[in-house]
Amino acid sequence: MPSLRLLQMPASLLGRTNLTLTISAALISIVSTIALYTFVIDPIAEKSADDEAALLVLSAQTWVELPPEARPFFELELAQNHDLIISQVIQELPEYQGSDSAIGLLVMKLQDRLFGEVTVLDGDDLVWVELSMGGYEFQIGVSPDRQQIQPLNVAIVIVGLGAAIVFFTSLLVVQRVTKPLVKISKQAERFRGDENIEPLPETGPRELISLARNFNTMAADISRLLANRTTLMAGISHDLRTPLTRMRLSLELLPEETDKNFVESMNRNISSMEELVTDALSFAKGTQEQLQEVTLRSLVIDIIDSFDSEIAFSSNVSGDFRLFLAINAFTRVVVNLISNALLYGDRAELVLGANQLQILDYGPGIPDKHKTQIFEPFFRLDQSRSALIAGSGLGLAIVSQLCSAHEWSVTVEDRNPKGSVFCFVFGD
Repeated sequence: MPSLRLLQMPASLLGRTNLTLTISAALISIVSTIALYTFVIDPIAEKSADDEAALLVLSAQTWVELPPEARPFFELELAQNHDLIISQVIQELPEYQGSDSAIGLLVMKLQDRLFGEVTVLDGDDLVWVELSMGGYEFQIGVSPDRQQIQPLNVAIVIVGLGAAIVFFTSLLVVQRVTKPLVKISKQAERFRGDENIEPLPETGPRELISLARNFNTMAADISRLLANRTTLMAGISHDLRTPLTRMRLSLELLPEETDKNFVESMNRNISSMEELVTDALSFAKGTQEQLQEVTLRSLVIDIIDSFDSEIAFSSNVSGDFRLFLAINAFTRVVVNLISNALLYGDRAELVLGANQLQILDYGPGIPDKHKTQIFEPFFRLDQSRSALIAGSGLGLAIVSQLCSAHEWSVTVEDRNPKGSVFCFVFGD
């Protein structure tokens, strides 16, 4: 499995582009190296080696043909002008074992010209070529650096530098392209319908300008729609609360002989409708809240005390542990989760950690296929059962919305033998 992970493409656009550029640069280097070596460097190196071999053979022939008294002057000229040393003193030196390709080419060209094997000896600073010509035995010293063209090395250096230039140039271009995209992505992640969000700068290439402009337009439209939704829901809530208040007042003015069960039933229905109106308005707002420092354990205990039901509580957090929280949003999330546990799970149990709160219930549990759907507005697991249970169907949707607005998370898992565990994570 690790090998499969290595073959996976990077997740980011920058990573994928870098990988593509790396592979492309490697292929370019290989192909260019082969082509450059075959058609340019190698022919030039061979020509240089052939010229060098011709110079050595010609120098040896000239030395043999010159009168003995003129040979010292010729040797001096070769040393000064051509960096060649001719010596009749045969040195006992080891054979040359180096891997210099230029020396190898020189030896090959000398063998072609002399029609035989050529012995090359390794001196301290010079490479000595043994020659036999005109009845004379002598050695010609050649500097290993005399051959300036090293075919393979030159090809690798040239192509490597070219590939590096292409790669880093392309990388800079890609970074300039992806940087605005990353900025747009981060802006999209932060966007929650806030009208005060800073618009993206509409600069750069034409395509990025168009993308930024479209994003800004979309953000403005969404912000307007959300603002209109909140205003609409506020108006509807106000218009609904008035007749509900009148209905409750009318119930209180009914004669004493009125059936008490009927009155209590009507009051419960009115309370459910008021709760629905409140939850709908809260869901419509769903805005981010400023952080405040708070003692975590005390806050959770205060929330638990607001319920009439007995709720089990345990904690591994000290009483003086403090952190910054969006208090109202945190309270609403915990209240909704506890209410859900009490409503559908008979009783609730809370376990508090430094960055998370677990809410356990003893209900029938939630099927796996519905574990994400329960956070959708108005979703009910058992419609027949839900009809008998008071609730707006927005409690968990509000939880999900507030978690998203404040970069929290909430998940649900099964517990043994029955029931569910809601894990509310509100910190790192």
